[in-house]
Amino acid sequence: MARRSSKRPYSAAHRPLDLGRLSSVPRTQTGPGGADFTVRRLRGGAKTYTCPGCNRSIPPGTPHVVAWSNESLFGADRGLKDRRHWHTSCWERRLW
Repeated sequence: MARRSSKRPYSAAHRPLDLGRLSSVPRTQTGPGGADFTVRRLRGGAKTYTCPGCNRSIPPGTPHVVAWSNESLFGADRGLKDRRHWHTSCWERRLW
């Protein structure tokens, strides 16, 4: 059985550009201990996370920040595995 194409048909209108997605572009910031961290803003997730800054939960669907160290002893992949989800305000107030 043939699958339908997921491409936009030529006659259909373009979807408007979502500029809100640009806010999730990863950037480098100074984090705990003066180390460089890759930081990415998320609109919200499907899980509940615990913020390491205040030890409170981040409910599903809540916009927050994900940060991971660029200076991991075991390489960049290990830093990515050790990423943490922070309340945006906790990360910006540097509650580490």
